[in-house]
Amino acid sequence: MSPNQAIRLDVGDQGAAVADLQHRLEELGFSTGIDPGGQYQDGTRAAVEAFQYRRGLRVDGMCGRQTWSALVEAGRQLGDRFLYRRTPMLRGDDVAELQQRLSALGFDTGRVDGIFGDMTSAALGEFQSNVGLPVDGIAGAATVSELLRFGTRHDDTELVTSVRDRERLRQSPRTLAGRRVAIGEEGGLDATVASLRRLLVNHGAAVTTHHHPDGSIQASEANAGEAEVYVGLRLDTGDRHCTTAYFGGSRYSSPGGRRLAELIQASVTSTLALPDGGTRGMSLPVLRETRMPAVICEISPATVVVEQSASIAKAIVEALSEWVGTAWD
Repeated sequence: MSPNQAIRLDVGDQGAAVADLQHRLEELGFSTGIDPGGQYQDGTRAAVEAFQYRRGLRVDGMCGRQTWSALVEAGRQLGDRFLYRRTPMLRGDDVAELQQRLSALGFDTGRVDGIFGDMTSAALGEFQSNVGLPVDGIAGAATVSELLRFGTRHDDTELVTSVRDRERLRQSPRTLAGRRVAIGEEGGLDATVASLRRLLVNHGAAVTTHHHPDGSIQASEANAGEAEVYVGLRLDTGDRHCTTAYFGGSRYSSPGGRRLAELIQASVTSTLALPDGGTRGMSLPVLRETRMPAVICEISPATVVVEQSASIAKAIVEALSEWVGTAWD
C-alpha cells in the first residue's frame, strides 16, 4: 500500500493489507503473537500499540494514516535509496540518520526530524564540498559511503542543531512583548484559545490562531507566519488528567519545546488541581513539522476546559512568561 492511501485497520479486519501490516511490524521487531497471517486480532493490536508508543504517536491500537506512514518510514535505512530535495519532501528513518550524521559532523540540517528539507539539502551540499565530492545535494552511494567512513552514528556527540537551538533561545528577548506566538486547536476549544489570545495580546505578543483538525496544516500556517513558539490545546478522553507533549524523535528532542512543556504541565496541573500525566517527547505532525519550539497540552475532561478556560489561559501565559525568561547558559 502507498503511505498516502486512505487506511484504517483495526481488530476484526483481515486481508492483504493486514498481512502487509503484520509483516512490517515483525520486520521492525514488534511481534504480532499468534495472530494468523492477514487477521487483525489482539496480538496485532498489541504490536501496533507498542509501535505507536515507540514512535511517539497517540496509542489507540488502530493503524490509520499516521501509523501506516510511520511504519513505512521506519523501514527505511540509509543507503536504501537516493535522498534529495523534492516535493513532496522525502521522509524516513534514512533521512533522520543522514541528518544526525551530518549534524554530528557540524553541518546544520535543522531539526533531526526525518524530513529532507532545504536545510538538510544545504548541509549535505556543504559536506560534499568539504570531502571533495560533486556538490549535487543527493545522498547517493558515494556520499553515503563517505558519511559511513566517519565511523559510528556519533550517539555521544552533541548535534550542531541542538547547539543552534539553544543559542537562538539564549539570544531571544526575555519578554513576551513583540514575540510571535501561534495557538492551535483541533476543534471544540475556540473559547479557550480566545481567552489565551487576549491575555497574550495584553502582554504585547503578536498572536495567530489556528483551528484545524490536521496538525500538518496548523504547522504549515505557523511556519508561514514565522511564529517563534507554538502552543496547541487538545481535549483528551478518559479520566481527569493533563499531559503536555513536545517534539521528540529517536535521535533528537527540542530543548525549547521540552522546557516549555515542563513549565506548562506544572502550571496547568497546579492551577486546575488535575492529576499530572507528565510530559513526553512525541512525533505528532504539528510537533514534528513546525520549525519553532512547539507543545501540545491535552486536558480531560471537557467540563474542566469549558468551566475553567480563563484559568487555563492564565496558567499557560504564566508558563510562557517564565519560559521566555529562562537562562539558557
